[in-house]
Amino acid sequence: MGAQLRVYKRRIRSVTATKKITKAMEMIAASRVVKAQRKVAASAPYATELTRAVTAVGTGSNTKHPLTTEAETATRAAVLLLTSDRGLAGAFNSNAIKAAEQLTERLQAEGKQVDTYIVGRRGLAHYNFRERKVVESWSGFTDEPTYADAKKVAGPLIEAIEKETAEGGVDELHIVYTEFVSMMTQSAVDSRLLPLSLEEVAEESSSKDEILPLYEFEPSAEDVLDALLPRYVESRIYNAMLQSAASKHAATRRAMKSATDNAGELINTLSRLANAARQAEITQEISEIVGGASALADANAGSDK
Repeated sequence: MGAQLRVYKRRIRSVTATKKITKAMEMIAASRVVKAQRKVAASAPYATELTRAVTAVGTGSNTKHPLTTEAETATRAAVLLLTSDRGLAGAFNSNAIKAAEQLTERLQAEGKQVDTYIVGRRGLAHYNFRERKVVESWSGFTDEPTYADAKKVAGPLIEAIEKETAEGGVDELHIVYTEFVSMMTQSAVDSRLLPLSLEEVAEESSSKDEILPLYEFEPSAEDVLDALLPRYVESRIYNAMLQSAASKHAATRRAMKSATDNAGELINTLSRLANAARQAEITQEISEIVGGASALADANAGSDK
């Protein structure tokens, strides 16, 4: 029994140490998700107004531009997948990867060749393990992305959309990321960044009773769209990266809270087992003492006779 009791105590110490770690990680994630939420809220108005400005320019001119004009026959598309550099976030990465794979299958079913771009080591490791081609990848900033990181990611994508498909360019640009809905809900979504669907934005504005502003283009609508193209892509990618970071921290907090709760339940179970083992050990020792005393008493009684 003594050996069994030592095993239980050793496991209790081990689980207690793990519980302290998961609790600390839960608190760190909780503090980071608040900061990430603020950044998402701060970046959303800029991305929204920029999208409205691009829509106003596109609807107010007949200029054909890759930002607003769909190809007659789209043959190639780029998919940007946003994951995290680290795990311990439940199904956060797997849901985003699954959404990207479903989008890729849908695009391929439409007869389009798909070029995959990935942000985050987890997504890159998934694709490398399955020997799937990745055009370009980035990592090291998924927890706290900056606008400079978004510009770095957007650069190759903008070059691809500006090239002809025969030269390695793409007709469409899609992004897959995890949208932060609340502390308890994060949803993997896919969105087409380019070409911008003017009708969808116009319908959304009309549903909100918003009126698109009127602009005068100087020097021309095409020049304005050329200037807005990189800003639009960068702002949308930056907002998506912030949403993904906030979602990752929320998922980590939820996963670590679950791990902490499970560790507490396991400690209680092991404590009950240790108490039972200690009680059995005490009972056995008492039985041995009583048995020894009884045997000694019988021996003394025999010698007196």
